[in-house]
This record gives sequence, structure tokens and C-alpha cells, in this order.
Amino acid sequence: MILTDAKILEAIETGDIVIEPFDRSCLGTNSYDVHLGKNLAIYEDEVLDAKKHNKIKHLEIPVEGFVLQPGTLYLGVTEEYTETHSTVPFLEGKSSIGRLGIDIHATAGKGDVGFCNTWTLEISCVQPVRVYAGMPIGQLIYFTVEGDIINYYNKKKNAKYINRTTRPVESMMWKNKF
Repeated sequence: MILTDAKILEAIETGDIVIEPFDRSCLGTNSYDVHLGKNLAIYEDEVLDAKKHNKIKHLEIPVEGFVLQPGTLYLGVTEEYTETHSTVPFLEGKSSIGRLGIDIHATAGKGDVGFCNTWTLEISCVQPVRVYAGMPIGQLIYFTVEGDIINYYNKKKNAKYINRTTRPVESMMWKNKF
């Protein structure tokens, strides 16, 4: 089941959900709006290799905005740092963002119980579009889980995205054994 606004507020009060900064006006009926941080990144190499550490170049969105170009994968980051200790967070793009032709994630819309960080966004677009730091970019939806949790994300030995950051994080696929 999806948490309602009242249940999200209860979870924030108990510390089961953490959102920093928290703004009550961003709370929807059953979601919380998150915003695009000022940092973007692009991969340095044109061809990416799943077995190697692909380096990224960091960019900062200027006050006048930044024009995303089709055919480029941009890594973005949410302004909000979040923690979830008893629910599964899903990040979805806002409909207004979709209507501008922007996708905010390629495949990684689900977090894990125990995820504690900002969200790296995998941003692409269908035509050039100017974006701004601080603009609403997505919404977090929280799902309840059933049963005990044995393996919290932030306690897993092989968790790759646990270092707190305000910048987008490149793929760590190369850390997997395959």
C-alpha cells in the first residue's frame, strides 16, 4: 500500500522517513515533491564500459538555467536528502516534467529500505529544454513492506551508494563481480 500524506507525516515524526530540507507545501496527497539540485554530471567517454569505472565531469547549473540536449545522459541529484527505515521509496517524475519531454530515471526509480542519501537522477530529454536548480523534478511515493527486514540497504556490505553526497554519483556497476 502507498502511504498517504498523513502517514508520511507520521513516519517523519517517528524518524522512519527523513526528508531534509522538509517543506510541508511539497507534501501531496500520497507523495512528496523533490527538487533538482544545482549539480549535474556527464560521462567523459562516449562509449561506456560496464566493467570499468566510467569517469564523469561535474557541471553546476547557472542561475539562468542549463539546456539539456537530446542524446546525452545527464546525471542529476535531488536537493533533498532522504532516509527510509521502514518503507520502500519510489521516485517518479512529475507529470509537468514528462510534458516537457524529460525523463528523470532510466531504470532506478525504486529505493531500498535503509536508503539514506540524495537521489541520483538519470536525466534524458526528447528535445532541448532548459532546467533550473531548485525546480520540482519528481515525487517520492512510499510503499509499506510486509515482514521483517534482514538486509537494510545502509547496512549491506556491498552497498555501492551509501556515501552521503550533494553531487550525482556515476554508475558503480564495475564493482559487481561478473
